[in-house]
Amino acid sequence: MRKGGKRKSTSQKQETEVKASSSSQENQKENHKLASKAKRAKSSKPQPQPEYFEDKRNLEDLWKAAFPVGTEWDQLDSVYQFNWNFSNLEEAFEEGGKLYGKKVYLFGCTEPQLVLYKGENKVICIPVVVAVVSPFPPSDKIGINSVQREAEEIVPMKQMKMDWVPYIPLENRDSQVDRLQSQMFILSCTQRRVALKQMNIDCLKKYEYCLPYFYQPLKEDELEQSTEVQIIFPAEQKPVFCEFDWELDELDEFTDQLIEADELDKDKKDAFKEFVKEKVREAKKVNRQAREARKKALEEMSEETKAAFENMRFSKFYPIPTPDTPDVSNVKAPFINRYYGKAHEVL
Repeated sequence: MRKGGKRKSTSQKQETEVKASSSSQENQKENHKLASKAKRAKSSKPQPQPEYFEDKRNLEDLWKAAFPVGTEWDQLDSVYQFNWNFSNLEEAFEEGGKLYGKKVYLFGCTEPQLVLYKGENKVICIPVVVAVVSPFPPSDKIGINSVQREAEEIVPMKQMKMDWVPYIPLENRDSQVDRLQSQMFILSCTQRRVALKQMNIDCLKKYEYCLPYFYQPLKEDELEQSTEVQIIFPAEQKPVFCEFDWELDELDEFTDQLIEADELDKDKKDAFKEFVKEKVREAKKVNRQAREARKKALEEMSEETKAAFENMRFSKFYPIPTPDTPDVSNVKAPFINRYYGKAHEVL
């Protein structure tokens, strides 16, 4: 009985071990199946598409690098609110372009214009870039002038923290600037906007009245030919603003008309006339000095410099239309400013 019982016990033990081994194998197979399903499920998830970023163009930031001279400081952000496209300017420097291989000086400016944008007429501050083809800087001076200012100022650029500096294309930014023989120069301003709060109003406004200055000695300046003077006569109630032409206007008649229009007090008639006469004398003196300076400059000028002035060309670039920016095609104009006059071409 005991021996039989032992064999039965051994037999049961072996049977249990076999069942356990079989169960373990089945569990392993089931786990393998689950793992395979999970792996297949995981691999069936959509893979993220690779992102492609458009390469930056070599001269893409050229228009931004050229300081917009004369733009009000609080308007600068509005100028850059649009991603303006100046690819026409960039292409001009490529092989076969109008400016390819030439020494060029560029400055920026802005023109507030009423244009249609997204179905609405809006006043937009449009950036413009002027390119001057010249073997030397067209000027090292800045003009400061406005209707509100009594006198025009011509000051060195550096006094307004401006200067012509080389523009380095993107592909050359890692190179040493002094080793690059740059043919492109931009009018740059190093005045920091954070320091504007410390300026008085007059100094601050000077930047807004700045105009890139240019003097063409080969032709008579408009100021030399002008017979008009800007009059800002101080008065207790309100100043008298007017223009007087010493060749076309008769002073007594001119003054009487202002009195009749209630622009001038009758008891100020004589004082006003003396004020106008003094302004006319000053203007004639300026014109005479300008003619003498031009004559002297021409006498001392080399033939090479004369040829350079004769061959100078001004190109005015507007941004090209894009779906994201206002279309400025209908507001393009050749006029640059009172010193440069009109551009030879508008693009």
